[in-house]
Amino acid sequence: MSGAATDQTIERDGVRLAVQDAGEGVPVVLLHGLTATRRYVVMGSRALERGGHRVIAYDARGHGESTAAPTPAAYGYGALADDLRAVLDGLGVERAVLAGASMGAHTLLRFALDAPERVAGLVVITPAYDPATNDDPARLAYWDRLATGLREGGIEGFVEAYRVDDEVPEAWRDTVRTVLRQRMSQHRDLGAVADALVAVPRSRPFDSLAELGELPAVPTTVVVSRDEADPTHPQAIGEAYVETIAGARQVTEEEGKSTLAWQGGQLSKEIAAVADAAG
Repeated sequence: MSGAATDQTIERDGVRLAVQDAGEGVPVVLLHGLTATRRYVVMGSRALERGGHRVIAYDARGHGESTAAPTPAAYGYGALADDLRAVLDGLGVERAVLAGASMGAHTLLRFALDAPERVAGLVVITPAYDPATNDDPARLAYWDRLATGLREGGIEGFVEAYRVDDEVPEAWRDTVRTVLRQRMSQHRDLGAVADALVAVPRSRPFDSLAELGELPAVPTTVVVSRDEADPTHPQAIGEAYVETIAGARQVTEEEGKSTLAWQGGQLSKEIAAVADAAG
């Protein structure tokens, strides 16, 4: 294929997924987090394409330019993993390196457990899912608050519901507010995002961390954020993933620095290292 970026739509069960395909080489699929879009994995960096990799990035159902799920509840990890399979099948990709942040990380792990033969490498970026606390009422109330803020007040309602002053260290508050406003403005259907905010946190990509020991033996990196910069993706959870996934390598930003997950160029280097090891 040509190395030029192409935009296309892949349909599965009535959902149209907006996909971008760019570059040539080992296929790398980027999966974003809840309320983000495909741009917010490597933050617009083109380092992977320039480095000789084929980069496939898509907006998850109900996010960005992709259309809403058929029902408000149809945002669970089973559906998200099936969407990933549809993207690979639609582009004729048999095996790929999968790099995903938060919701995207949990999605690729579900997919890798279901279809290990399709996975060449894994980059698990800031995982937050903890099977032991997934159903905690206070945790779910946090996500419901964000969904209500978005439904009732749009983007500014969402930012207010996020309670940046309470949830984020002072040094990062302005940055977080800016990022929230920027990425929320990229969605065509804020109601669909609100539905996802309710459904995704209630879904379980796997039942126990022990299941991660069954992942395919492929090059794997887990990007772990320090709590000072990114408390919504706890460092302890990321480290637990590293301990459970056989052969996983951990990378973390330097103390006092912006989280590695927000550094598109540096994150691209880590993804490229996995892709190059996968061959």
